[in-house]
Parts: sequence; C-alpha cells; structure tokens
Amino acid sequence: MKRFINIKTLAFLLVLLQLVSCNETNWNENYKEKEKSPFGNYIIYNEATTLLETEKVVLLNENIYDYLFHNYNERADYGSYICIKNSAYKLTDDGIDNLLRFIHNGNDAFIAVNYFSDSLKEKLGFTTNNLDKNASTVAELRELKGEFTLENNQFANKTYNFDRNIRRHYFLEYNENSTIVLGTTKIDGEQVPNFIKVYHGKGALYLHTNPVVFTNYNMLNGKEAYAANVLSYVSNKSILWDPHIKSSKFANKKDDNNSVFKFFLEHKTLTWFLFVSLAGVLLFMLFNARRKQRPIPIKEPLKNTTVAFTQTIANLYLKEQDHKNLVDKKIAFFLEKVRTKYLINTASLNSSFIEKLAAKSGNELQKTKYLIHTIIALNKKDDCSEEELIVLHKMIDNFFNK
Repeated sequence: MKRFINIKTLAFLLVLLQLVSCNETNWNENYKEKEKSPFGNYIIYNEATTLLETEKVVLLNENIYDYLFHNYNERADYGSYICIKNSAYKLTDDGIDNLLRFIHNGNDAFIAVNYFSDSLKEKLGFTTNNLDKNASTVAELRELKGEFTLENNQFANKTYNFDRNIRRHYFLEYNENSTIVLGTTKIDGEQVPNFIKVYHGKGALYLHTNPVVFTNYNMLNGKEAYAANVLSYVSNKSILWDPHIKSSKFANKKDDNNSVFKFFLEHKTLTWFLFVSLAGVLLFMLFNARRKQRPIPIKEPLKNTTVAFTQTIANLYLKEQDHKNLVDKKIAFFLEKVRTKYLINTASLNSSFIEKLAAKSGNELQKTKYLIHTIIALNKKDDCSEEELIVLHKMIDNFFNK
C-alpha cells in the first residue's frame, strides 16, 4: 500500500493555513483544489503525488469529454481519472460514455460525490440512498458523524471515526457479479457499503459516497490515513485530476449540417418546391376548415372513474408535496400486506420479525434488513423527500415481486 502523507508536510501546511486564515472561517463545502478553507481540496490535490506515488498529476483545465476527445489515444494505457466533488453535474451523458470507454480500455476512475447522476447509476447498474440529502446548512451538517471501515485484510479491525458533515449516504443495490465492496459505514447499527469497485472492461471505477473525508479538515484532523488507504487502490500511473470547473464545448451539441430544410434551401428549385408545397397545404386546410354538414355527436358510454379518482387523489398529494403522508400510507400498506399474506405480527419490527419475514417471503435476509431499517428511519422523520418516497416504493415493489 502507498505511504501516508509526510507528517512534516502536514505540519507545514497547517501552519500555512493558520497564517493565511485571517478572515472568518468558511465552513461551507466547496471541494475546490485551490481552496484552503476546511472543506476545500487543497491538501489532497497538492499531496496527490505522495499519496498515489506518481510523478504526473494533470489538473484538467477543460471538461473531461473535451480532454479525452483531443488527447486520448485508445491504444495507450494512460492511467486514472479522479473527481472529488459534491456532485459531478458537468459530467454529461456523452462525457460519461467517453469516460467509460476510457476505463474499458484498461484505465481507472475514482469518483467521490454526494450525488451520483442517474445516467451513471443506470449505466453501471447501481442505486444509492442518501438519508441526509436535505441537510445543507453548516449547523445541520456539523451534527452528522460517521464510522467507516475498510474490507481489505490489511486494514481489518480498524475503524475510522469522523466527527462532522458525514451524510448517511450508501450504495443500496449493485451488480454483485461486477462489483466488490471495499468499504462500509455504520447506519442505524448496520454496516452498509459506501466504497465499491465496479469492474468495467479492462479497467475499474472506484466509487465513494462521502467526498468530505478527503477535504482539508479531515486531512489535518488525524484522518489522513483513511484517505491514503482508500486512494491506494487507484493506479499510480498518470493521473487526470478533474477540478470540474468547465462544461463541455462539444458534448450534446447537434450537428445541423444534415438538416433537411438546409438541404432544400441550398437549391433554388427545391426551395420553390418547398414553398409551393407549404402554400398548397395551407390552402387545403383553409378550404376544408368547415365541414359540409354538422357532425353527429357521439354519445360516450359512462366510464369507470375509479382509476381516474385514485390518480387524482395521488396527484393531489404530489402537488401538495406531502411526501411524508404518502410514505406513511406506503408503510401502512406494506405492513398490512405482510400481516394478511404472511400472517406475521407487525407490532415489533425487530430482528426476529425480519428473519421470519425473509424466510416466509423468500427474500434475502440482507435486503429485508435494508427495507425494514429504511421503514424505521422514515417513520421517525417528520418530513420526507420525493427521492426517499421513490426509493421506498421501489424497495417494497421489489420485495413483493420476488
């Protein structure tokens, strides 16, 4: 494994931060490589050559899609891509496709974000659950703590405790045939994956759900060992470090050269043909606008409006953004169906109940635990988000469709 950050270097950086921080401390998460505030990426980027034991770290000054388009040779074994941000929103669908081709050819990517794009989730076949998605203020984030572990035997029996800004964000579902769990976090007493490796072609993606652990605050607070151990998995060849500062100039742009109308307008005869045709259509519509006789009204039979009524009620809840009410009804529906279908008492959702439910329903014990713990967590909340409602609906639907 790669060596940790030099202690003398850390001490020097700490003194440097104290000297330059004359103004009030900025506790907002910004993940900027040039930012020396607590939740910037100044230290992790400047110590990348030491952590990754590489001589070349390229800080991209353009979008990764544009960089690979201009510089990457698919026959070359280049190295690794690293992105540590709140969300990789500038990584478009085209950018993801290009990055996956880069990885498929034998390169690696390390992505640590609080919010993964739906496109990346779909292409790699995984889902996540973020129980603290709505926590955004400094006061709210300060209360969020976490305990992490790494699955490698070299790090066995060692836990890493973080004291703030640790969102309860973890991987919910993933393809077990192409994915390895490298690290976990404890949520409501349950160890759930927050660091995974996804094989893709000849390369692999390393995905982490808590980018805050790599920021200046934790690197100077005795947590540099965890960052070093996590990044030790990444290839130590050339590194493409993405500061995520620019949108692509080329991705998602339509090519207008093949426009049918442009082709017609380039030729005079075809242009006249187009105009005459349009004029003929307009005249036809004008002279046939009125029917020659009044239409016979069609009497529609009475419709069964039960489904429409149900949809109207559901839309009313959605329009009012009353996600908590829908979550409560979804949980009540689930428990009622468990009582009637499996004849299990739902008064106490303990470990004995989970084991009985898993055995009678034929579902895996681990997935049943995730479902019940999610229900318990949502029951305790005063308010729920739309994403939490959707996640709960999918989990219950998958449970009964087993």
